[in-house]
Amino acid sequence: TMAFAHLHVHTEFSLLDGSNKIKEYVARVKELGMDSAAITDHGVMYGVIDFYNAAEKEGIKPILGCEVYVAPGSRFDKTPGSNNEERYYHLVLLAENNMGYQNLMKIVSKGFVDGYYYKPRVDMEVLEQYHEGIIALSACLAGEVQKNLLRGMYAEAFETAKRYESIFGKGNFFLELQDHGMQEQQLVNQQLVRLSQETGIELVATNDVHYTYAEDEKPHDILLCIQTGKKLD
Repeated sequence: TMAFAHLHVHTEFSLLDGSNKIKEYVARVKELGMDSAAITDHGVMYGVIDFYNAAEKEGIKPILGCEVYVAPGSRFDKTPGSNNEERYYHLVLLAENNMGYQNLMKIVSKGFVDGYYYKPRVDMEVLEQYHEGIIALSACLAGEVQKNLLRGMYAEAFETAKRYESIFGKGNFFLELQDHGMQEQQLVNQQLVRLSQETGIELVATNDVHYTYAEDEKPHDILLCIQTGKKLD
């Protein structure tokens, strides 16, 4: 049997949004009998070297990635959308090989240099230019495919999925299933299964990891409140 591999993971380098410490995470992965694991921090790659070294030391295969912010139009467009959510969509990128790692660094750098608007954003042009050696996953409910499904726009979700598949190549783009007990995810997951059947794009199950142990939930909640300026209630 093949072990489960975490492919969507935020660490303490997802600033004020992750409290998953790299050494603790890698040790826990090993303890659970997994032999490979990924790092996909929000918009940055600051943690990849530490993660790579920690994983190698524990005999875990490190998968280096990033959850990037994709601008709905051009990365150069800095005009406010109709609401906060439409400034960007999420997309998980994983380096398949060294070429992919080089390209991932270029994509992330472009996000800061050209596309910074609230977050470091990339666009379809950047993804097309540097897609080689990269595997992409459709991310969480904030991913473009899932956003369309949540809005009841199945045809648009279909088109978006096909567009990502055409950028990264057949077999290099996956639809991401997540279940964190949220009603929206139940709804979206059913639609993703249908989408997979109709497009031939395969499914991958992920857990949107932001901390290591279940009991880390409360401190993580406090961290999010600090980031968003909200109260715990």
